[in-house]
Amino acid sequence: MNSILKNKIVEVCNTKIASKGDNVGLSFYAFFTNKNDNPELLMEAATWWIQDHRFDHFEKAVKIRNIVLEENESSVNR
Repeated sequence: MNSILKNKIVEVCNTKIASKGDNVGLSFYAFFTNKNDNPELLMEAATWWIQDHRFDHFEKAVKIRNIVLEENESSVNR
């Protein structure tokens, strides 16, 4: 996953958690505006969410943020 998407996911998750608490759920659409101005990035997020991890439509923001951070950490340590 590219760094722009990783950063966006972490930022959105942090914002949602701060405003609604640790139980807040979201879908990968939460990382994009209603106007599809970056279809390649949307498809990358959808592929990561649906094919790579087989997440449900809604998942806890804490879970998603932690997985992105863990994947980022493991790619840095290679």
